[in-house]
Amino acid sequence: MGTSVLSLRMDHELLDRLREHAAKRGMSVQDYVVRTLIRDDFDERFKTAVEETEKFYGVT
Repeated sequence: MGTSVLSLRMDHELLDRLREHAAKRGMSVQDYVVRTLIRDDFDERFKTAVEETEKFYGVT
């Protein structure tokens, strides 16, 4: 798997909050953001899988 670059523009307050959250976990801001995106992506895919399973079995 290759890598790509994503550039973000954000205000100083948001960046400061991200730095604080990352520092609490001993991570860089980049690693913190990537892990957060991965977690959110997993959560969304899991939710979709549960909904599809409920549709298949007729659970409401």
